[in-house]
Amino acid sequence: MKVYTRRGDAGQTDLFGGQRVAKDELRVQAYGAVDELNACLGAALAASVQGDLAGLGLRIQGELFELGAYLATPDDRQREKAAIPTLGEEDVAHLEERIDALEDELQPLKRFVLPGGTPAAAAFHVARTVCRRAERISVSLDREAGLDPTLLRYLNRLSDLLFVLARIENARHGSGDVEWEGR
Repeated sequence: MKVYTRRGDAGQTDLFGGQRVAKDELRVQAYGAVDELNACLGAALAASVQGDLAGLGLRIQGELFELGAYLATPDDRQREKAAIPTLGEEDVAHLEERIDALEDELQPLKRFVLPGGTPAAAAFHVARTVCRRAERISVSLDREAGLDPTLLRYLNRLSDLLFVLARIENARHGSGDVEWEGR
């Protein structure tokens, strides 16, 4: 199987189920942002030396792959037929549990935090901002097409976790957060 098909050369792509749409359609932007988030998370994990975060990161990458498949399949019947999993409340709860456990290691926030610090922390901050964009696009898609509301909660909570992971990277490195001092 070749990597290229030439089918997208005119600016269209196939959704799962066969429907052809423009590459700038909201749905394509949503799953594209989730794909970009997955790649950013992979880069952050590759920069991290925190072995205990690797399993968590791989689990989230799998969940993001499932979310992308959900977004790329607009028809509920097609999702069911293809057995595309949908993220559930237990996935949101897992993110919350991880946030709570990791925050126990951190000093309480007193100021806004600038994105930076160690290379891994900076990479987690980049992933966080891409997650926020994926969330914004998904909110727009939800207004247009209706999504499972759990997916929006998942993205919202994931961005919180990515923020905490950036802070963990800096704390464990001994450098702490890069705080905004204002002018």
